[in-house]
Order: sequence, then structure tokens, then C-alpha cells
Amino acid sequence: MAFNNNPDSWRYEVASSPVSMPRVEINQIMKMVYMWMTLGLLVTAAVAWYFASSDSLLELRLNPAAGIISFVVLIGLAIAMGAGLNRFSPTVVGMMFFAFSAVMGFSLSLTLFAFLSPTIVNDFGQTVENPMYDPTALYAAFGTAAALFGSMTVVGFTTKADLTKMGTYLMIGVWGLFIAIILNMFLGSGTLGLLISIGGVIIFTGLTAYDTQKIKEMSMMPELQSDGNMAMKFSIYGALTLYLDFINLFLFLLQLIAASRD
Repeated sequence: MAFNNNPDSWRYEVASSPVSMPRVEINQIMKMVYMWMTLGLLVTAAVAWYFASSDSLLELRLNPAAGIISFVVLIGLAIAMGAGLNRFSPTVVGMMFFAFSAVMGFSLSLTLFAFLSPTIVNDFGQTVENPMYDPTALYAAFGTAAALFGSMTVVGFTTKADLTKMGTYLMIGVWGLFIAIILNMFLGSGTLGLLISIGGVIIFTGLTAYDTQKIKEMSMMPELQSDGNMAMKFSIYGALTLYLDFINLFLFLLQLIAASRD
């Protein structure tokens, strides 16, 4: 499932600002963004592993209601973080980000179990071979996602080209993916699923560069130079944006790699 949050209240045109932020301060904010993103990914991995390694906890995740509730909570937290940046303290925003990361880990625990557990228990209580067992695919997807994300975030940070127009098309692509995913829930088409995976990889690879440039440009806001609390909240929200890019890129790559090995 694709997520992305881009509130209009945080749009900023750098050219309209009379104040230019020193590069060292921009780099400092970007370091905080990547630090928070890394912490969020670690929380997600730890929670996913914790639930995947416990049969009783995994049963909780297998409950369809748990999946729906976790999805609603993720959407709610993302919206609340974006809408409350001007009202909440950095501590509250940070706690919401970690809560988001933990719920995402809970959501991904079933995926982790499916690819890392060699056996499963069927409906008759029998231990049988897991047909989805493929740890190599999981590791390959993570490594490829890390490489793509790393290279594209460097491109987004260093390029002189304006990626704004590309971002508009990419967001249209995100909505197209969402519609295609819903449609394929009813069709169950393997071909459409493959096209969705390929499209997801392309779109979130591009979004990584676009979002990185957007965060860098927004880091030039004069308000962030004089308000340390706002700078911290901005870095957390920027981390959420890149975190979602990475998670979606990883999941679409995992689907693509797994499908290619069937």
C-alpha cells in the first residue's frame, strides 16, 4: 500500500525568500532528517521481527481486523503529524513518528514471517513447508532498495534541475497505483500485479529524489534558522516522507523479485 503526505501548509518557494540559509545549516537539518529516518526504520524492523518471531503475536496480526485497524492508525498518524506541526511540540511529533514506525512494523511482520519462516501451520494444525519461504528475495529487495534510495537521495540533494514538475506526475502515478491495487484485489491478475510492482519501483525511486530536493529547499526557510523547535519538527516530518519512500520502494521491489522467482 502506498502512502505519501504532502500538506500545502508546508510548501515553500525558495526564490521568494530574502534570506539564504548557510549550507552548513542545511546539511545539519538534512542530517537530522536521515537520523530520524534511520531510527524509524530500526523501530519498524525491531517490531516486525518481534511479532514475526512469536506465534501468539503473529496470530494477532493474522486477524483481518488488525490489518484494517493498523492501516487506519497509520493514515491517522500521518495526517495528524502533518496537520499539527505548528501546534505540537517536538516531543509529541517525535512520539507520533515512533508510533507510526511501530505500527508499520506490526503491519510488515506478516511479510517478514512469510519470507523468513521455512514452515507454517495449516488450518488443520499441521506443520507444513512454507511455499513463500525465500529469505534471499527479502535480502535482495532490501539491498536493492537501499542502493536505489541512497543513489536517488544524493541526486535529489545535489542536482541543479528543478524536479517540481516531475513530482506532479509522480503523485499522479501514486494515485494510479492506489487505484490499480484496489482493482487487482478483485481481479487477482498476476500480470497486473507485476505491472503494479514495476510501476511502484519507478515511482518511488523518482519520489526519493523529488522529496529530497523538496526537503532541502524547505530547509532554507528563515523560520528554521531562528526556531530550533520548528527545525526539529520539520526534520521529523521530512524523515517520515523519506521513510515512506523507502518502505514503499522496498515492498514493491520485494513483490517484483518474488514474482520473478515463481
